[in-house]
Amino acid sequence: MDQIVAWLERHHIALSTVLATGALFVVAALVIFLLRRVLKKWLRPAQARIGLRSEETATIVRIVSTILWLITLSLVFDLWGIGFGGLWAVLASAATIVGIGFLATWAMVSNMTANLFLTIWRPFRLGDTVELLPENLKGRAVDRNLMFTVLREDNGSVLQVPNNLFFQKIFRVGGG
Repeated sequence: MDQIVAWLERHHIALSTVLATGALFVVAALVIFLLRRVLKKWLRPAQARIGLRSEETATIVRIVSTILWLITLSLVFDLWGIGFGGLWAVLASAATIVGIGFLATWAMVSNMTANLFLTIWRPFRLGDTVELLPENLKGRAVDRNLMFTVLREDNGSVLQVPNNLFFQKIFRVGGG
């Protein structure tokens, strides 16, 4: 233990800061774990009432958990004396550079925009059977991200369909 304290002193790190950081992470992990359980229990009856699917419920729980971890991380940065304003400037600059890079690539932008419209208009949901015509590509929608909708065919193979194809092709939707 003395070696650890000596190392911390050599690097000008207060033991109290390290202990407070560890305590903050432990408390955050416990609170987030309990909140996830409560949120899942609360959303389970809401699934039937408002028509949420289990995938949507899991997404809500993940988003809440991620937000809480980001809040915890910002508290840790504050504890260590790292200015959040400076960090925000770095993140905004990085996001701007990434955004400019994405705008340079039409396919990526069109797929992301198509994903947004698929999310808003919901022509199909995860679990529905989707068939792209005239190619007769058919499968159950199992996932969708910014670029692709994943269709699982009856034989178990997976099709990665670019989201913008749903605005360029005719498609048929069947139940799950």
